[in-house]
Amino acid sequence: MTDWADLLAANTVLDEPAVLALNKPAGISVTGERHGTDLVELAAEASERLYPVHRIDKATSGLVLFARDLSAHGGLTRQFQRRTAAKTYLALTRSRGLPDTGTIELPLSVGRKNRVRVAAAREDIHRVEDTWTVAPDRIKPGRNYPSLTRFAKVWQNRHFTLLAVTPVTGRRHQIRVHLAWIGHSIHADPLFEPEATDRMSLHSWRLGLDATWRDGERVELVAEPGPDFWEPVAGIDVDTVLSRARPS
Repeated sequence: MTDWADLLAANTVLDEPAVLALNKPAGISVTGERHGTDLVELAAEASERLYPVHRIDKATSGLVLFARDLSAHGGLTRQFQRRTAAKTYLALTRSRGLPDTGTIELPLSVGRKNRVRVAAAREDIHRVEDTWTVAPDRIKPGRNYPSLTRFAKVWQNRHFTLLAVTPVTGRRHQIRVHLAWIGHSIHADPLFEPEATDRMSLHSWRLGLDATWRDGERVELVAEPGPDFWEPVAGIDVDTVLSRARPS
């Protein structure tokens, strides 16, 4: 079982009376799982109550933000709902052929066994230059959710491509499904690789939002990926590569 004090010591990005931001290790859920692999439950067992502002998947590492009281929670969650919170992820894909920048605008739906998928057949997805879309008349009937992802290529070698990815909309599994359905799935994604473990190559890297718990100033939080993220591309010059993706 993970020790809460040790986790805080190793992974705290921001620690203030109203909020807590952590660089979550892969393999630990934000909430809903318990049994030593659930951050909210681990905190509760240490007599600390946390309210998740947003969530990232268990197999994803990186920035996750919590409120320590409900008065801070509402203002923060509204920023995610209104899309004024700016999120950037790093993703390693196991294929080449992507443009330097791209836009994926494909609606999502939920299918059997609660699995998220694109609400269209793969053959109906069209790429025009750097944009992937599906014609409205080819979207499958039923409940679906408009979804928009943007990416920029940061680095590549013969086997992998590193992307800086911005999910403009915040749908469940959006980045994972969008990249997979255009043929560039994330390395070791358990949604698409049944043999994968609890560590896929997706990391919640940067988060910009208004600090409503202070005086509203804009803050930029950063959680650098750990060595386990870089294992598939061992030897990469991390500082040089990330300097290409950091805002100027």
